[in-house]
Amino acid sequence: MGVEIKESRVTDEEFEEMQTFVHDYLLASVENEDEGGRMRWYPWHSAEYRFNHILNVVALATKIAKKEGADVDVTRVAALFHDIAKLDADQDVHAEEGARVARQYLETRGEFPSSFVDEVCRAIENHSYQGDLTDLSLETQCLIEGDVLDKVGANGTALMLLRMGYEARTHMDAAEMVDRVLERGRDAAERIESDTAESIAHQRLKRVKWFREWLELEVAEMELGDVESVL
Repeated sequence: MGVEIKESRVTDEEFEEMQTFVHDYLLASVENEDEGGRMRWYPWHSAEYRFNHILNVVALATKIAKKEGADVDVTRVAALFHDIAKLDADQDVHAEEGARVARQYLETRGEFPSSFVDEVCRAIENHSYQGDLTDLSLETQCLIEGDVLDKVGANGTALMLLRMGYEARTHMDAAEMVDRVLERGRDAAERIESDTAESIAHQRLKRVKWFREWLELEVAEMELGDVESVL
């Protein structure tokens, strides 16, 4: 009897093993850097932040894939590996390097069909594509949409406000920083293609708009002359 070739279905146990591998790979990327790594002084360039971002993208891309009829396994595995090389490769080649790592893992840690491995790696290679998303496979589209949506909404706002402390800004600059999140969110909403992703984008943008309105009500933006008149 020959060896049974498994279908592309990825079990929960296999996916958990992949998650552990990705997390450990990111940690090793930081530990192997003699000088702390590229921009490691920003917390969102740390191994923990990068892994959290990856898990967020997995959740978003999987949700989109399920509702849009994409191959869920291809999408979620590609999402899990999409930024694995982010901390130890240059930005312009991290997608290709991530695909290489994913291929090596999938070809040596199971009996996944070559077609499945190829689709996963193709999605990872193209996840930084800046052109029309309709040029890509549906799975790659779901991955890209999940990736851009993670930077929108409450999560994107929290990260932008966290950045204020590292740039020695005060809370008076908060509105400006939130405006950047809104701008990024509008750009994302214009780029995405699926109805599911569009719905998520509008929901997240609405949250940021509400927060921006609360800031206007609670944080005074007073000119020096106005301050002197109050005093």
